[in-house]
Amino acid sequence: MLSILNSISSLTAETALSSTQANLQKTLTELSTGLKINSGSDDAAGLSIANGLQANISALNQSSQNASDGVGLLQTADGALSQVTTLLNRAVTLATEASTGGLSTSQATALDTEYQSILTEIGNIGTTTNYNGTAIFGTTANVFTSDGTTAGSNTTATAIGALTTAALSLTGTALTSTTTAQTALTDITAAISAVAANRGSIGAAVNQLTASSNVETTEVTNLTSAEDNIQNADIGQTVAQMSVRQAVSANLLVFDVNGRQVYHSGWSLQPGINQLVLALDGLAAGNYIVKVILPNSSQQTQLIKK
Repeated sequence: MLSILNSISSLTAETALSSTQANLQKTLTELSTGLKINSGSDDAAGLSIANGLQANISALNQSSQNASDGVGLLQTADGALSQVTTLLNRAVTLATEASTGGLSTSQATALDTEYQSILTEIGNIGTTTNYNGTAIFGTTANVFTSDGTTAGSNTTATAIGALTTAALSLTGTALTSTTTAQTALTDITAAISAVAANRGSIGAAVNQLTASSNVETTEVTNLTSAEDNIQNADIGQTVAQMSVRQAVSANLLVFDVNGRQVYHSGWSLQPGINQLVLALDGLAAGNYIVKVILPNSSQQTQLIKK
């Protein structure tokens, strides 16, 4: 039967063993996950902050995508209006030519036929231009961005004017005579100005959304860095800690009552007290002095009766 006359040192050793094993297990968990906060017990406040930052990052990433999608929609509208401007410039040429005298009836009719085709094509562009299956002209493009908070949320609304001959005040215009051609020329010039104003509004919104996307990308970078500092483990430091904790050991010496050494071995903190039981298992019954020499050269001595 093995008994411990003075158990204080044994309890101290077992407490140190439990603490070391718990720290080693925590270190191994950090290495396997790459995180120094793996549960609320590791750092409740840090975990709360990190989770909040993750929510902000998720919202900002999607907001940046929203802004990019909005830019794509607006650029589609701008591209269509650019083609309309080209068509209207051709219409200006035709109207200017039809406004002068000396044209035959057939020549005036030919100019008007091309002009009417231009008007038809402008209407077709306004009707068929779409983004993701949704018509663009005559709508308002709403782009929502947010960092996940109410204060950090914003909706950018851009009105995209209707694109029809009626909206451009070109319905009923013709180049069949010098009088109608001159009237049409005035209306066409006004339509060009209206299209330019629409493109200017769209361009300003594109710049705004591009700036918003850039800011959101920068925020994501900074918040990700902050989250890493809070939650991610310092791998170099963690590996060093594991090495230290795995290396913690001591020398176990057992003497009989006459001071003669009867056992000597390395004392690993992992086997703990079980190693001592095995050390005394082959010894005869009697009193023994057990001495544990720790790595820092401190010693613990116990009197044990078997």
